[in-house]
Amino acid sequence: MLPNFTPTQWLLAVLGAFCIGFAKAGFSGAGLANVLIMAWLFGAKESTGVVLPMLIGGDILSVLVYHQHARWATIRSMLPPTLAGIVAGWGLMHWLSAAAYGPVIGWIVLALAALQAWRRWRPNAFEHVPHSRPFALSMGGATGFTTMVANGAGPVMTLYFLARRTPKYELVGTMAWFFLIVNVVKVPFSVDLGLIYGNSLLFNLVLVPAIAVGIFAGRRLISLVSQDLFEWLILAFAALAALRMIGVF
Repeated sequence: MLPNFTPTQWLLAVLGAFCIGFAKAGFSGAGLANVLIMAWLFGAKESTGVVLPMLIGGDILSVLVYHQHARWATIRSMLPPTLAGIVAGWGLMHWLSAAAYGPVIGWIVLALAALQAWRRWRPNAFEHVPHSRPFALSMGGATGFTTMVANGAGPVMTLYFLARRTPKYELVGTMAWFFLIVNVVKVPFSVDLGLIYGNSLLFNLVLVPAIAVGIFAGRRLISLVSQDLFEWLILAFAALAALRMIGVF
C-alpha cells in the first residue's frame, strides 16, 4: 500500500527522487535536497530506510554509464573504514530517539552543505592534504557513519577524491561502484532497524522513473546550465532547511 500523500506531498516525493538522479549525473548538491525532502515527508529516521533502495537504483544506473572508469584499488582500501563507520552509525540509530534524530540529521546536512560550499568556493583547497593512511581512514569512517545515519556521504567522498587529484571520470566511476557496494551493505542494517518494509519498497518502485529522468536530465543539462549557480542555490536551500530541523527558527 502506498503512502496516503496529498498531491503536494507526491510532487515533493517525485522531486526528491529526481534529485537523486540529478546528483548521480554530476549535480552533487541535489543529493542534500533529497535528504531533507524525504525527512520532511517520512520523519528524519524513517526516511533513511525509505530512500536507501532508491539510492541503490540510482547507483545501478550510474554504474551502467561509468563502470569502466572505476579505480578498484581505491575502493578496496576505503571499504574497511567505511564499513566500520556504518556499524558505528547503526549503533547510534539504535540509541537515538526519533525526536532527537531530526536535529542530528540537521547538523549533518549543515556540515555537508558547508563542505560542499567550501569545495565550490575553493576547489583546490584539499589538493594539499597529505595522502596519509590516517587521512584515508578518517575519511572512510566519516563516509560510513554519514551514509548510514543520513544517506548523504557523497560530499565527504568527493573531497577525499579531490585531495587525491582523481581525474573527473575516474572520480565518478569509482564513486558509482563504491556507493553501490556500500548502499547494498547497508540494507540488512536498515532492515534490522525496521526502516525497510514492503510498503516502502512499493513506494521506491513507483519513483524509479523519476530517478532515471533525473540522471538523463542531469547528463543533458550539465553542459547547458551553470552548475555553480544551481549548486549554490541548492546549498542555500539545504542550509536553511537544516537550520529549521535543528530548531534555530
